[in-house]
Parts: sequence; structure tokens; C-alpha cells
Amino acid sequence: MSQTPAPQQRHIHVNAFNMNCVGHIHHGLWTHPRDRSTEYHTLKYWTDIAQTLEKGLFDGIFIADVIGYYDVYRRSADQTLREAIQLPVNNPWLLVSAMAAVTEHIGFGLTANISAHHPYTFARDVSTLDQLTRGRVGWNIVTGYVDSGARGLGLEGLPAHDQRYDQADDFLTLAYKLWEGSWDDDAVIADKARRIHALPDKVRPIVHEGPYYRANAIHMCAPSPQRTPVLFQAGTSARGVQFAGQHGEGIFIGAGSPEAARETSRKLRAAAVAAGRRADDLKIYVGIAVVVGRTEAEAREKYADYRTYASAEGGLAHFAASTGVDFSQYDLDEPIAFGQSNAIQSATQTAQQSGWTTRRKLLEQFTLGSRYPTIVGDPVQVADALERWVDVGEIDGFNLTRIVVPETWEDFAQLAVPELQNRGRYRTQYSEGTLRQQLFGRGDRLPEHHPAARWRQLAKAAA
Repeated sequence: MSQTPAPQQRHIHVNAFNMNCVGHIHHGLWTHPRDRSTEYHTLKYWTDIAQTLEKGLFDGIFIADVIGYYDVYRRSADQTLREAIQLPVNNPWLLVSAMAAVTEHIGFGLTANISAHHPYTFARDVSTLDQLTRGRVGWNIVTGYVDSGARGLGLEGLPAHDQRYDQADDFLTLAYKLWEGSWDDDAVIADKARRIHALPDKVRPIVHEGPYYRANAIHMCAPSPQRTPVLFQAGTSARGVQFAGQHGEGIFIGAGSPEAARETSRKLRAAAVAAGRRADDLKIYVGIAVVVGRTEAEAREKYADYRTYASAEGGLAHFAASTGVDFSQYDLDEPIAFGQSNAIQSATQTAQQSGWTTRRKLLEQFTLGSRYPTIVGDPVQVADALERWVDVGEIDGFNLTRIVVPETWEDFAQLAVPELQNRGRYRTQYSEGTLRQQLFGRGDRLPEHHPAARWRQLAKAAA
């Protein structure tokens, strides 16, 4: 009698979470003797990381960025400068060509703030990199959250939270028109004998008159492999969820437990369905830290070692910028008044929901210099925990933070990945194709039910 085969378990997706700076998430760990973060301004640092990740079969490297700096804590940037809390910070986009040149499959999720770019020129930057990497580029769409960056851009401060998302909607509409609607796939023929490189009747200017942007121009680049890059997004406020449901493909969330992740995941997938898309159009990632050893004792010893270098106050200064609250003004056990934030609203919500209501309780969360959940154990224990996050949390994978570079990702690749592979939860080789194809298995381009496809369809109708 034949048995019904067990349902195939989903592969767990993993990005390395990094930033083009010294201190990223786990503040203070750059001082660890084995950490290489102070080499962030060298190409070899980045090419070594890219090759390590590809050996570990990671989906990609997700590079955060911020326009501005953190000056909320103690009302100055002194703590930020002393502890290298994401300052200095260099441009993440300029790293990609070097990393792509030494790898074949690893993807690149790159952060760009809409307020620092114009869609017309930004679309060219993205298309150029998508061509050079053969379709391995993703864009993490951010709207900014620190006033220091707004002042650097000539503004008095950040626009209102929801207004920033309205501007992002307009930015994306113009970018979609350029990426999807300006050039036909067969516009470029490169016919040397006839001296015709592109067919003029297959290229058209796009016209856009929006509330924030206007343009009347041909996209400066021929179509890249993906046309529109894979779209990442990290906002989980009410307006952020709406935005993610309409546009996002890879959504980065913060959650203190699998159960909290499940609540957020369901809201995001419901928002996608409400926008006329599918629930599985989203890949949802939780930010997490992993300390893995060959034995539990080895992992615990490593974790204890890391903690001696961590800066809880550095984590507090970072979180102050995320919430817009200067925690230094409160005594250790004085209740913190969290109000409506114009920074990252989900950060404030997380603090309130988790009971981080005093400075003492916040500092207790930052024992590794960060508020991210941390898994510590041997390969079996780590795999058990990651599976529970995915299955109970209804997520797709993780943005794996760096604690010590490159040790964090080397340990994960050498110890955790084989155990996940043995369970059928992690790829054993890369498939061919673009980043979008690697993630979704549905081709290189956005599906027809994504809002960007409208401009593709209108272009075909015009043709």
C-alpha cells in the first residue's frame, strides 16, 4: 500500500545583514580582536565577505544605510562618534561591482533613501548595476528617519511619517514607468552592418506629473535582466504595512518572538492580498543573531566572550535615534514616556509591547549591544530554533546580523548550514537566474499582478 509523501518543507532564506561602516547592530563588537569591521573602507574586506557568503549558499548580502547620523541620545553625536555607531558610514552601492566580480550567484540588497535621489537618475544607477551583475540587485526602499539627514539635505527636519510614504509611492510610480515602460525588450538589435543599435520605434519617453516628481524623458538605460530590482522594504507601521503590501517583495521585520513575527507576517500578507497581489508574493525576513559552536558549551563560551566587548549604552544610543526619544534624560527606573514618533514607529511599538518601559529594562536588552533576538547553541539547537521561527512565525528567513566579522557568517556556514541541509531546510546548490528567480522561482521580472506591470502593459498597448 503506497503512502502519501510528506509535504516538502520550505527552504529557509538567509541574507547576511551588514552596513558599510564599523559598528552596525551589535555595538562595541568592533573592538573584538578577531573582528575586521575597521577594514570596511577596503575592497578586500568586501570581496572576502562576498566569497564567504557564496560558499555558505546565502541568498545575498543585505546592506543597510542611513542618510544622517544619530544625535538624539544626550542631544549630541558624541556617543555615536566615540563608539562608531553607524558613523562614519560609506555608500553601499559603490561596493557591488567589486563583490559581483568575485561571485556568481550572491544577491545584493542595497538601501537607498528616496529623499536623497531623483527617480530619473536613480533608475539609471539601478539598471546599470542590474546589468553588470546579470540581475542580482535588490533595492531596500527607505524614507529616512533621522532629522540630521534631513538637515544635511537642506530641510528643517523630516517630513511627517505618512507623508514620506506618499512621496515614496510617487517615486516608485515614476521609477516603474522608466524601468518597465520606456524600452521594449527587443529595442536593442546592435546591427553593425546596418549601423542600427536601437530601434527608435521601440523606445518611448515616459511622462509623469506627480505630487512630488515630474519627468518627460526616455529611460537612459536599455532593459536590465530584472528591469525593476527586487523590492525590499522594512516599515511595519500601519502606513508601512500598506506600502509593503502594494510594492514589497522582501520585507524585513523586527520581532521578539516567533509569535510576534506571526502577527506581523499575517498583517503583511493580508495587505498584499488587499492590494490585488498574492500572499506568497512576499518573502518575510526577521533580523536575528546566531552564535553557534560545535557543542553547546563552546557556543556559550563564545557568547560570553562576545558580551565582554559589547556596549549596551551604544545600543541605547542607536535605539534613541530609532524612536526619537532621548533615554539619557530618564533615571534608570523612571518610566519612559513613548509618544507618537516621526522616526521608526514600529521601534516605539516594539518597546511598548515588550515592556521596555525604563532605561534599566532597555539596557538589559542590549547585552550584546543590540535588541535583536539571539540564538546560542550547537548546530542542532540552532537549527531547531530557526525552524521554529519560520514555522511558527510564518516567515521565510532571516537577516543574519554580524557580531564578529567574518566569524559570524563563517560559523553559520560551516556549522548551522549543514544541519539545515540535512533537514531539507536549506539549499544545497544555487539555481540559475536572477535574484528574483532565486527567491521566487517565477522568472526574472515582476509578475503581471504587481502594480509596476501596469506600465509594461501600457507600453505594449502603445507599441
